[in-house]
Amino acid sequence: MLGMSAGLSACNTMRGAGQDVSSVGHNVSRGANATQDQITRSTGASPR
Repeated sequence: MLGMSAGLSACNTMRGAGQDVSSVGHNVSRGANATQDQITRSTGASPR
């Protein structure tokens, strides 16, 4: 029973870690897009 609890706890921890990594990835992408948009606006370059 104790082993099963530890296994379930580990699954929840890994899922949480995966969600955290995914969130960081989304934030990096949003930041990169915002930076690219700002460069495009300030230089008058055509968007992608």
